[in-house]
This record gives sequence, structure tokens and C-alpha cells, in this order.
Amino acid sequence: MSNGLAGVPLAITPLKRKDFMSSQEVRWCPGCGDYSILASFLGFLPELGIRRENTVIISGIGCSSRFPYYVDSYGMHSIHGRAPA
Repeated sequence: MSNGLAGVPLAITPLKRKDFMSSQEVRWCPGCGDYSILASFLGFLPELGIRRENTVIISGIGCSSRFPYYVDSYGMHSIHGRAPA
């Protein structure tokens, strides 16, 4: 089996954008730039070739911190200052 970034195992079959999309309704204000960031993020995740179960999304506070809910992988929505720790 080949390895991706820093030896992380690659997906067995190629993944698509929809494989990383969660079923959660996105709750940002209309016109918010976070929509574009999420779309870009979901677009490049399959290009990494890493298995979904080897992907972790960690966020802090604020609207953009809802990312773990919108990506179908492991994730944590933490309190202020705890995400980097």
C-alpha cells in the first residue's frame, strides 16, 4: 500500500468531493465567504488521496469553526484557544 503525506495511508479507491461532504445543513449567512472556503477545502481533500478516516478537522470558535460538522471525517469543534493545544 502506498503512503501519502508523512506516511499516512492512501485511500484504496479514489475519493470524490461528495465522499467528504456531510449530511449537515450549512448554516452560514447568505454571501458569507466561508461557503467558498468550504467548497475549496472539499475540492482539494480528494486530491490528497488520504483515507477519510485518517482526516481530522479541528476548529475553534466563530462561524468558520462549524467546519467539523460539514466535513464527513473525524472532527472537533473546540472552545477558544484549545484547538492548537
